[in-house]
Order: sequence, then structure tokens, then C-alpha cells
Amino acid sequence: MLETLVTAAVYLVVAAVIIFIVGKLNMGLSVSGFGAAIIAALVIAVVGFVITWLLGLLGINLGAGGFLAAIVNLIVAAVILMISDRFISGMKVNGFTGALIAAVAIGVVGWLVTWLLSLLGINL
Repeated sequence: MLETLVTAAVYLVVAAVIIFIVGKLNMGLSVSGFGAAIIAALVIAVVGFVITWLLGLLGINLGAGGFLAAIVNLIVAAVILMISDRFISGMKVNGFTGALIAAVAIGVVGWLVTWLLSLLGINL
């Protein structure tokens, strides 16, 4: 139980760092500070979980799959960013195109960070 909480906390901080980095790169998303990035990461995680859960209830699985699953996951991530924009005062998303660009950037930076951490023996 404690290991799960520590992993979730580390993942939340890593996600916040990624959102903060993407926000500073002006890729469709801007974040006012690290506190807003942590809140954004938490809101995005919760909204993403709820959307994935609701889609699962409808029989739509967004798990690992081919190209179509990647496109659907990207669109869902962009929608989550746009929804999160409404709840977080320190975060601004520049329209759907900006949300798509930010979702791709967050995905790429997230993959790189996860890969680098795995080289150090840290698995999230």
C-alpha cells in the first residue's frame, strides 16, 4: 500500500515537471508556475481516469493497441487538457490545436523522462 502511494506521488511530481517543461516551451499550453503544474497533473490524472472509466463502461478500450488506439488516446488527452483548462486558474490551453500539440509534447517528454528514469533503475 505504501509503495503504491509513493509511486503515485513520484508519478504526480514527474507529470507536473513534464507539464511545467511543456508549458515553458510554448507548445499550446502555458502554466504560471510549478504549483499550477502539480494541480494540472492531478486534475488531468483524475479527469483522464474518469473518462477512461466511462469509456470502459461503454465497452470502448483505450489500452495498448495499434495506430487507431494511439490516435484516440491523443484526442482524449487533448480533450482532457481542454477540460482541465476550465478548472485550473494557472493553466491556459490555446484551443484544440494547441491542446493536440501539448498532448503530443507531453507524451514525448513523458516517454523520454520515463525512459531516462528506467535507465537509472527507477520504474514508474
